[in-house]
Amino acid sequence: MRVAIGSDHRGVSVRPKVIELVAGLGHATEDMGTFETEPVDYPDIAALVADRVSKGEADRGILICGTGLGMSIAANKFAGVRAAACHDRVTAEKSRRHNDLNVLCFSADLLGEQLIQRIVTIWLATPFDGGRHARRVEKIAALERAIAARR
Repeated sequence: MRVAIGSDHRGVSVRPKVIELVAGLGHATEDMGTFETEPVDYPDIAALVADRVSKGEADRGILICGTGLGMSIAANKFAGVRAAACHDRVTAEKSRRHNDLNVLCFSADLLGEQLIQRIVTIWLATPFDGGRHARRVEKIAALERAIAARR
């Protein structure tokens, strides 16, 4: 699987560890930055990762900021992206099983290293359940198409 990974300045120290973990699990990674501790605007980094997923240039994305919330809001502006902030193993698993989440967002400030490792590992390994959930994910895609058609 190809995974694009980015963070703002709040996640700059966590991102390399996540990249190492994802690569160690056998996935190809693409580091989208930021590479400095100077403040950057999270929507800029979210756009880099979400664009890769939206275009099919990455299968999934991971975004890291202070809370995970801003990144998920920005990433969800891209067609085909389903991004959410996950904060524990249950949200990581359910986001994949029920929502086919393709961009994982999480907090660098509020989660410890072991929990981050568990969230990422579970999220990457969990399949989409399909079935009744596929119908719901398709309804989300239909909403996206209908909104785009109005523009």
